[in-house]
Amino acid sequence: MNGDAENELATLLRAAIAGDERAYAEFLGRTAAIVRGFARRKIQGGVDPEDIVQETLLALHMKRHTWKTDAPVSPWVYAIARFKLIDAFRKRGRHVEVEIGEIAETVAQPEAETVSDREIGRVLDGLTAGQRSVVAAISIEGRSIGETAAKFGMTETAVRVALHRGLRSIAKKFGRS
Repeated sequence: MNGDAENELATLLRAAIAGDERAYAEFLGRTAAIVRGFARRKIQGGVDPEDIVQETLLALHMKRHTWKTDAPVSPWVYAIARFKLIDAFRKRGRHVEVEIGEIAETVAQPEAETVSDREIGRVLDGLTAGQRSVVAAISIEGRSIGETAAKFGMTETAVRVALHRGLRSIAKKFGRS
């Protein structure tokens, strides 16, 4: 990512953290495109790149408070995307090797804070029943889009829509605080 794009992403995320909903929507849109390209390059089959995109966006939303505002955004985004990719492969029993240089920056930094079960419950309580079920199945239980669709008797497209709307609702709720 070039320096201008990096600066634009950082500016958008700073504005989003300050409560600018439009900036947050723009940040998520640009980040989704970046992660989608990353996931497509890394996956040879067996894992849906869109699952990685959605998992990464949710993790970015839940962990946005851990980003240091004076640090570059892209290493933080790529680190989360790599971990979500590795988790997806692990769920399917595949062994993944990652070069230590790819994750060295993120391994050395302690996590600032964890999200409690009560905080997660509070976030999910603000969603409709359908959105809550889908977001919980994918983000908390670790199910894939396909598994969630089968569990609730929905199409994969309907699951993606419910997940996206749920994430958007969460973003709006926390973008204002």
